[in-house]
Amino acid sequence: MDLNLSSEEEAFRQEVRRFLQAKLPVWLSDKVREGRRLSKSDMEYWHATLNEQGWLAGHWPREHGGAGWAPIQTFIFELECAGAHAPRVVPFGVSMLGPVLIKYGSKAQQQYWLPRILDGSDWWCQGFSEPGAGSDLASLRTSAVREGDHYIINGQKTWTTLGQYANMIFCLVRTSSAGKPQEGISFLLVDMDSPGIDIRPIITLDGEHEVNEVFFSDVRVPAANLVGEENRGWSCAKYLLTYERTNIAGVGLSTAALQRLKLIAAYCHKNGRPLAEDPAFAARLAHLEIELDNMRTTSLRVIANVAAGGSPGEKSSMLKIRGTELRQQISALTRRAMGPYARPFQLDLQGVDNHGSESAAIGPDGADVAATEYFNLRKLSIFGGSNEIQKNIISKMILGL
Repeated sequence: MDLNLSSEEEAFRQEVRRFLQAKLPVWLSDKVREGRRLSKSDMEYWHATLNEQGWLAGHWPREHGGAGWAPIQTFIFELECAGAHAPRVVPFGVSMLGPVLIKYGSKAQQQYWLPRILDGSDWWCQGFSEPGAGSDLASLRTSAVREGDHYIINGQKTWTTLGQYANMIFCLVRTSSAGKPQEGISFLLVDMDSPGIDIRPIITLDGEHEVNEVFFSDVRVPAANLVGEENRGWSCAKYLLTYERTNIAGVGLSTAALQRLKLIAAYCHKNGRPLAEDPAFAARLAHLEIELDNMRTTSLRVIANVAAGGSPGEKSSMLKIRGTELRQQISALTRRAMGPYARPFQLDLQGVDNHGSESAAIGPDGADVAATEYFNLRKLSIFGGSNEIQKNIISKMILGL
């Protein structure tokens, strides 16, 4: 893949490749490549490995413990990690809360929370969506009432990803009902071990416990955990969501998935010939490759704008739409290419070593998880603000409609 890199950027890419070759264990990259479940310890291992290298928060400024990378370096790093089948860093602390604290947090909050994100002392989860307040996030009803030096929280959050592992949650809460809905929302940091918090699992279509419901009943939170100003948390939320949506686009993940699909098409046969030589299949594969090239170019344009002092802004909505649609299309075509090997989800086969099995004979391992991955990726066009909502944002902010 030719990115037309400068000599300095190419040198950085080679440095990343050497690091991945030296520090990414085969057992871990195999799990990612085959679509196997990653345990909490797997995710923590890679988090700690990147932190030791000083690359965990590449996009953070150096004064806050980051690597101070330029946007193109972050882009290169994510592409190379995806190509090497490295785990994605759990984003809630590093990629979401961290930038919010750097922009809106107090000096004391930055000095306390940012190092704890980096060293893994805190595992963060996100408390945004509620029943009846998903894409229409401003209609949230979880309340926080100020009593002296504390806020008292009551309400419910849902779709809390990996909340079963978290000891901290950043929440949007309603601190006022006056004026526009967005004007009465605040951004709070909450200890998950606080009395009155109840977390309940939601089992998704693929049989996974990935998301949760979180209930708050008279939960006391120190007022010092308010980020930014009271009733001005919507600014924090919008800023955070631009990072989340850009991250969801997953150019590197789509690139790695497309490479895997090409391998599958070379191994699988139709009428005695490789599937890649079937005209109808080859046309669909070429269409995906063209779309991925287009999205990569758009991402680089956004990166160039950020490097010039801009921000992703509403362009993050464009990346989120195309990125999620493309990943879904690749997973759907992968499942079709595998045919009977992409057998339906079977819980008892998850985590089973299929090396040497008939399903592994098609080439890439992990054929048994193709359907599981397909079902799981249906969520991409919904979370982070549904794609329909992103189209509304584009219509208003870019097209002026």
